[in-house]
Amino acid sequence: MVTPDSIQASIVAGIACTHCQVTGDGQHFEAIIVSQAFDGLNRVRRHQLVYAALGDRMREEIHALSMKTLTPAEWQAA
Repeated sequence: MVTPDSIQASIVAGIACTHCQVTGDGQHFEAIIVSQAFDGLNRVRRHQLVYAALGDRMREEIHALSMKTLTPAEWQAA
């Protein structure tokens, strides 16, 4: 079964995060991901990095994932 914790673990394993929080109900999930890896990237490229970290899980297990992807500076300013 897909859980917020399992999604968070996959993201953190694939991207060096300073903050990663995933919530959801088993079908729909929301993530706040803060990483220096996002510096200089547009929103689409940031999401592609997260999708790459999730790999096949995004196609096979996760029905819907909405994301906020921020650099540490953006996170601090928010």
